Amino acid sequence: MTDGVVLRCARPGDGVAVAGVFAAARAEMRYLPELHSRDEDVVFFSTRVLPSSRVTLADLAGEVVAFSAVKDGWLEHLYVVPAHQGRGIGGALLGRAMNENPAGLSLWAFVANHRAIAFYGRAGFAEVLRTDGSGNEERQPDVQMHWAGDR
Repeated sequence: MTDGVVLRCARPGDGVAVAGVFAAARAEMRYLPELHSRDEDVVFFSTRVLPSSRVTLADLAGEVVAFSAVKDGWLEHLYVVPAHQGRGIGGALLGRAMNENPAGLSLWAFVANHRAIAFYGRAGFAEVLRTDGSGNEERQPDVQMHWAGDR
């Protein structure tokens, strides 16, 4: 784990912090349209993601700097605040998700997110499908990846 970063399970009141990480990371993804307000993101994470997914936060000196969310064998979210990317935090979150899901994990990434695709590939995920994006809210081409788990 990177110095000073503590991984912990999210609590019901963490929706604002999770939405903040999401907004900061997505702001750097200039190829994505802005679809929702900050308030809508807080409601989404507070009422839909936190209650139904296993959400892990990366906390650095009391500040949430990254999170992951896993549900039913899918890594639905993994975001790191840009100022903290490249320090092993995303890898620690992914490693925990993989350890907690030894039967395997699947995920979607945007085709334009080359860094994410390479990151997941280095962790053992393989591409299984590419789409034109017509099935996602952002309408951006995406790639489905899968890690087969510990055999």
